[in-house]
Amino acid sequence: MSKQTKRTILILLISQFLIMLGMSLIFPVQPFIQKEYHLTAFDMGTMSSIFALCQFVLSPIAGQWSDKIGRKPMMVWGLIVFALGEFIFAAGNNLFWFDLARAIDGVSAAMFVPASMALVADITSIKDRAKVIGWLSAAFSGGLILGPGLGGLLANVDYKFPFWVAGILGVISCIFLATYLPSDDQQVKTATASEPHAKTSPWQDVKQLMTPVMVVLCILILITAFGLTSFESVYSLYVNQEHGFGLQAIALVLTLNGIISLILQVFMFDWMTRVLSEIGVIRLTFILAIVGIWMVMYLHGEWVIMVATLLVFEGFDLVRPAITTLMTKLGGNKQGLLNGINTSLTSVGNILGPLLAGGLFDVNPRFPYWVSIVFIMLALLTTFVFSKQRVQSQAG
Repeated sequence: MSKQTKRTILILLISQFLIMLGMSLIFPVQPFIQKEYHLTAFDMGTMSSIFALCQFVLSPIAGQWSDKIGRKPMMVWGLIVFALGEFIFAAGNNLFWFDLARAIDGVSAAMFVPASMALVADITSIKDRAKVIGWLSAAFSGGLILGPGLGGLLANVDYKFPFWVAGILGVISCIFLATYLPSDDQQVKTATASEPHAKTSPWQDVKQLMTPVMVVLCILILITAFGLTSFESVYSLYVNQEHGFGLQAIALVLTLNGIISLILQVFMFDWMTRVLSEIGVIRLTFILAIVGIWMVMYLHGEWVIMVATLLVFEGFDLVRPAITTLMTKLGGNKQGLLNGINTSLTSVGNILGPLLAGGLFDVNPRFPYWVSIVFIMLALLTTFVFSKQRVQSQAG
């Protein structure tokens, strides 16, 4: 990689880390916001749904815009919008303003995430792409790991203080990215990304992009997001009710997951894709997730359940960058639109997964996990629809 490429990647990693740190600062204080403003559980759920809905609707549109107007302008505006949303939440004092802030945050995620992933695809070679996407995923995870702890400390000042800090981090990220990230015409593009982008309608772009292999990968993204959120959204309830896990045990397993995830994504992911290929990593992680979920349901012992949980979480943490890496290799000069669709499908899974899991948990605590296993098994079988050689021929 050239110095210019390395510099761009470093700037993206720092910006990704700061924005995820800002987003996760608010997690520990949400119950206190609910109590302070007499909000119902439905009100809090609505906030999350509004964020996911805005991200779902706008991600493909914003991704396609980034193909046309450039990655850097879209990311800079995304960070501006993010800071605005956090400041509105910090200053708000009723549900209307909170919902508006979450909608704005969803818009910012739709603008920033697809453009940043598309830029990675633009400037990296096929050989380096898995490694860089692993780094980007690690920056994402690192912000999520450190944010809640820092948010809890900041909340000692005031419940709203983490939101002010998140907005300030958004402004800092925006200034940093706008100042140091090279403009799009200065970036060293890959051969695929530098192909001329013919003027076509959005529907024509989608139609050209959706080859049979790409359709399969989109299905895998949707199933993966659905399976993860179905498992994750009721995990604390399940292990507390079925295995007697207390707050400390749950916090320990989530912390271990974050640390191991960082190590795998930074140091192991590129090696795994080179040895197994992206399809091989996807299949392996699905198998680990199925085994881990079964262990959580039917085995006992605190450390056994922790190990089983880590199998599931690490599987999902590796499968997402593996699918994304393979998709970018097939995306040609429509990386923005492609990553917008990727983000949008993830949002659909994030909306539907918790709703279905919560309803099934009330009927039987194991039902959500059996649904997760069924969907993951379907995803695993789907990976065999196309041979490894056919996927590689399209990627090449």
